[in-house]
Amino acid sequence: MPDAKPANALAHSRSAYLRSAAHQPVGWREWNDAAFDEARRADKPILLDIGAVWCHWCHVIDRESYENAEIAAIINAHYVPIKVDRDERPDIDARYQTAISALTGQGGWPLTAFLTPEGMPFYGGTYFPPDDRFGRPGMKRLLEAVAYNYRTHRAEIHASAEKISDALAEIEQIPAGGQASRQVLETMLAGMGRMYDPTHGGFGTAPKFPHPSAIDLLLETYLETRQNWLLLAVTTTLEKMGHGGVYDQIAGGFHRYSVDERWIVPHFEKMSYDNALLLLNYLRAYQVTGNEFFREIAEGILAFVQEVLSRPDGGFYASQDADYSLEDDGDYFTWTLDELKAALDPLESQAAALYYHVELHGEMHHNPAKNVLFVDQPIEAIAARLSLQPEEVRLILAHARDKLLRARQKRPTPVVDRTIYASWNGMMISALLEAYKVLSVDGARDRALVTLDLLLEKSYDPQKGMYHSLVDGRAEIEGLLDDQVFVAAALLDAFEVTGNPEYFQTALELMETTIRRFWDEQGGGFFDTAQDLNARQGALGMKRKPFQDSPTPAGNSVGALVLDRLARLADRPDFHEKAETILNLFAARAADNGLFAAAYGLALAHHLRPPVEVVVVGDGADQRTHALLRAAYGTPRAGKSVLHYEPQALKTTSLPPGLASTLPNLPLEGEPVALVCIGKACQPPVETPEALAEALRQR
Repeated sequence: MPDAKPANALAHSRSAYLRSAAHQPVGWREWNDAAFDEARRADKPILLDIGAVWCHWCHVIDRESYENAEIAAIINAHYVPIKVDRDERPDIDARYQTAISALTGQGGWPLTAFLTPEGMPFYGGTYFPPDDRFGRPGMKRLLEAVAYNYRTHRAEIHASAEKISDALAEIEQIPAGGQASRQVLETMLAGMGRMYDPTHGGFGTAPKFPHPSAIDLLLETYLETRQNWLLLAVTTTLEKMGHGGVYDQIAGGFHRYSVDERWIVPHFEKMSYDNALLLLNYLRAYQVTGNEFFREIAEGILAFVQEVLSRPDGGFYASQDADYSLEDDGDYFTWTLDELKAALDPLESQAAALYYHVELHGEMHHNPAKNVLFVDQPIEAIAARLSLQPEEVRLILAHARDKLLRARQKRPTPVVDRTIYASWNGMMISALLEAYKVLSVDGARDRALVTLDLLLEKSYDPQKGMYHSLVDGRAEIEGLLDDQVFVAAALLDAFEVTGNPEYFQTALELMETTIRRFWDEQGGGFFDTAQDLNARQGALGMKRKPFQDSPTPAGNSVGALVLDRLARLADRPDFHEKAETILNLFAARAADNGLFAAAYGLALAHHLRPPVEVVVVGDGADQRTHALLRAAYGTPRAGKSVLHYEPQALKTTSLPPGLASTLPNLPLEGEPVALVCIGKACQPPVETPEALAEALRQR
């Protein structure tokens, strides 16, 4: 007789994704010691499901298989089922993605993995239909076959799983002996150039993901070299994305990726990290080009973040789901022609249908009448067709957009995951501070600082560093590298904007903790999890040093950027040496990874280039100070950082050691002044924005 049906243990999980599966007849466990102990006692294989609340195909497999009583009975009888939220536990996800990809060539979410009771993978894949179709084995047949093979070939499976785990550990080993150089960077850029799509922008073919770190690297390199193709690649990509359906044309913000090469049909989930990093892209492109379209898209992202992702008392939520129900596929975001006409007056609907390409037959396979909104033709062409002036069409479309937004808000709304992740919030803090610098949005700066203070109050332990998640005011999950380095970067950004020494001191303290807990003293570089953690179930014993951007910038690359920034400010040559160790460690792999290690390229470019530091000293209430800051922020220059100090604060506050030898010598009475230092050479102080801009333009 099979075991009695185990109880589903997810109802009280901290994860919204896990709680969403609490009603399923599968006896899901969370990832913990108890689940692994149970698997060992019963000598049952583990069925591991890794997904996310925003993931469409995770909802599909839930509905088709895990809510199916017959399939659930097979799972409960023959497996110990464990469900993991990939956003909550990126360390678990990264290891099993590597394993299943190596075993089967498949990766992504949902990740379906079969493990020994010790957690070693021996088979898996991604989405499986309930019955055989799409050329894939059905879940029911797969579960029965794996269970039978485990019962009848247990010893062989264990031996094979051990070999697989040993091989995976070898894959993660980084050979020493590389040399970070300009040639490595040139090779990476050449590889990105070959992947660049000059017709539609972006890199590669369908499906097409944004690569914000690559855009940053291309733009930074353009500022340094003035090679026109670099700027063209950036502007074409950002224009095509901003006109596409991957951008929410009604409410702003970007969906996660496009299923086609033209950026038309997205996967509709919206991630906070994508929008933070793309906000930086559009802000910096606007700063370099002055193209108002880039400003409009940046403002659209800001509006989405404010309306959907912002927690009232500080902090940014993780994501907005693609769907509002298990049967949905982007219906909240898409429109039939009849829906468009019902929301608008005849002239508005005619203009909007032309502008957004809304027709009787749309792009959505599950409902062919549904249209993804994307910009199909320029306003001037629509004006000619409607016998109107372009400005009239712009006004009509603005009214139509407002009406469509109000109509859409009446629909069932996709759920927002209200978890606050430290790493993703760090990215958003940095992006909002950039919005303050480029667009003079005071509210963006204020919200960024409120969020940073919230993280320091609720999620920071000076002995352990940053905790990963914050749910209902309670911090959870310690010891993940990304949380340390992204928050450290945000702290330095906040220090530059405010001159508040506490942000600098905390960044320094946090990086010292990160070195103590994550640094590999033998081979160099950061491990993705703290080495003093005791809980090592399953594949968590495998040591990883993250190098690829997947999907966010890699922790080692961001760590190198932070180390170099702190090395200058804190006068810490040991930090500079550690940054160089990281860059040398991965240099041999960088050329092969190219686009997918763009954050490494950014760190390498910053490391090789003399830093450009601008210090503005002046009363923040003085318009002359504001004028200097606008010139400092607004004049493009590769590798530039801008710090603002009040004169009185400069006299009374302990300066970072890297500034202490320079700033006290500035004239601190009378006119606000600005100082430009390139490398270790500082130019004479200037008092006008024109002189400051000229100083920054000098090579």
